[in-house]
Order: sequence, then C-alpha cells, then structure tokens
Amino acid sequence: MWSNRKLEEHREEAMAQYSSKDYSFNQFTAQHKESKVIVIALGGNALIREGQQGTIAEQFENVRKSLDGIIYCLKQGYRVVITHGNGPQVGNMLLMVEASRNQVPELSLGVCVADTEGTIGYMIQQSLTNRLRKEGINKCVVTVLTQVIVDKHDKAFSNPTKPIGPFLPKEEAERFQREKGWHIIEDSHRGYRRVVASPNPIEIVEECAIKSLLEAGDIVIAAGGGGIPVIVRDNGDLEGVDVVIDKDLASSILARGIKADCLVMLTGVEHVYLNFKQTNARALNNLTIENAQKYQKEGHFPPGSMGPKIQAAVNFLDGGGKLTIITSIDKVKDALEGRAGTKITKD
Repeated sequence: MWSNRKLEEHREEAMAQYSSKDYSFNQFTAQHKESKVIVIALGGNALIREGQQGTIAEQFENVRKSLDGIIYCLKQGYRVVITHGNGPQVGNMLLMVEASRNQVPELSLGVCVADTEGTIGYMIQQSLTNRLRKEGINKCVVTVLTQVIVDKHDKAFSNPTKPIGPFLPKEEAERFQREKGWHIIEDSHRGYRRVVASPNPIEIVEECAIKSLLEAGDIVIAAGGGGIPVIVRDNGDLEGVDVVIDKDLASSILARGIKADCLVMLTGVEHVYLNFKQTNARALNNLTIENAQKYQKEGHFPPGSMGPKIQAAVNFLDGGGKLTIITSIDKVKDALEGRAGTKITKD
C-alpha cells in the first residue's frame, strides 16, 4: 500500500511535468524502471577524517562534503542506494557502554551496530534531503535498519579476528576475558582489545523493502556498518549475534540482491595500488576478476585494508554485476566518466 501511494505521487508529478509534451505516464514509468541502479559505499573517512575528534558537528560537515558524487549519479538518472561504515562510531559507543557499566544495563554489540546505523543514517538522510532541495531534485531519502544474515556455522565464529572497542590495560582485559568470555588480543603494542568474529554475509533480510523503495523512486540508505548481524534459528526465527560484518562485503551482497548495475566503493585513495605505499607503488586503472584474484594471492591487497573491497568486487561481478569502481570520495564523477579510480570488470 505504501509503495503504491508513493508511486501515485510520482505519477501526479510526472503528469504535471510532461503534460505539455504529450509525455504519458506509461512512458515515464518505463523510463523510470529502466534507469540503472548504483550502490555507493561510503568509507569511514566520509564521516570522521584523520585528525578529527569525531564530534557530531564534524560528522555532519563531512557528510555534506561527500554528497557531490551522489548528486552527480542522481542527475545521470541512476537509482541510488547508499551504504556506509561505522567503525569509529561503534568504538565510541562501546566506550560509553564501558564508562556506564555499573549504572545502566549493558548494550550488546548488535544493538550498538543498530544504534549507529540509525544515527549515521539520520545524518546522511538529513544532509542529503537538504542538498536535494537546493538542487531542485524532488526525491525522498529513506534509512532502512538492515539485518544481514550470517551462517551460524561459519568458521569465523571459532576464530575471532576483528578488534573492536577501546584499548584496555592487561589486568582489565583479562578480567573481561574471565567474566564475560571475551576473546582478547594485544593490538600493535598499544594495549589489549576485544576481538569478535567477522563472518561472511549471505542475505539481506530487508531486500524486498529496499527494492520497493527504489521502485517508488526513493533514495535508500541501507546496510550501514555492514548491517545488523543475525542468524536463522532452526525454527526460522532471526536472532542477533555479537559479531561484525565487513561493510564492503555486505554492500556487495546487497548490490547483487537488488540487481544493481554498478557498485562504487569509496575510500581514502583514488586508485587501487600494487605495492601500496612502497617506492615501486603502481596505480591500477583497470582490473579484471582474474587479475584481481591473482594480485590478491600475491599479497597486494591485505585483509585489513583493500582485501575486502577486492573480494566484494569479485563477489558482485560473479553474481551478475556489470562494473565495480574503487576510488576516493571526491572522484565519483571522474571515475564514472572514466578519468579516475580503478574499474573492475568480469573480463
């Protein structure tokens, strides 16, 4: 019902706009449905940049600065889905949880992910709505709290590797390990941190809702921070789990599910590099799946940086996607016009 009502509003608007041109609603609807779908994954530097404290005011300002590429895609006729990271925000929230440990009930990691997905979605949604009004683009922006299914038998559950939350003194870390069953590692000689599993995403629960919103002409923000991790119980019920999902891998699953044409992953560098940050570093303008996998096996794309993006690109293209682009936030227009970024294709 909601989607039908939304479509009716678009119908009235379209008929008013094109009545003088003998432009029927059937033509408008056909053109609308044929427009390409693009998933834009904003990296962490879209919200909190190096050297910043990460205040809400700073995050809002950073979001406003990251919208040019999204506006360009809309003006080119793309239907847009936005995903985003949430690592620093979840870390800050876990600090607040620890600081108030004896005063309020503790929040689970899954709830923290859901909370930050809503908060960041609000910042992007408000900033983009304001920009659309200034650009004269009449579209709604909707944030969808997104649950992402992981396999409860995924081997990652028995091998936690993803550091989260604050650095802890050794004594406190060992106490949490005893009392809460946390997995603890020493992180780069800076202290001890909790590590959690990072299983592979396999399905987006709200996929149908996202498709409906896109068909109604809305801009959708979804799968923030990789989405809220859930498993499927034997009786079919969903249940949250305290793990984290890689944002780029989740974006790839989402892009495949909604049959997006293009997946754009935005990060802190303009290109994918071989021998990154070495004297013989080389920027890559184009990559095929075969070469991407070859370079990954050779160790050019480490798990903690470019590795998940390359794997996300391969997964998307293997699943029917046409094009993946990896570039910086300020180069979206240039990358889509072939003047920047690294383009990854099937062959």
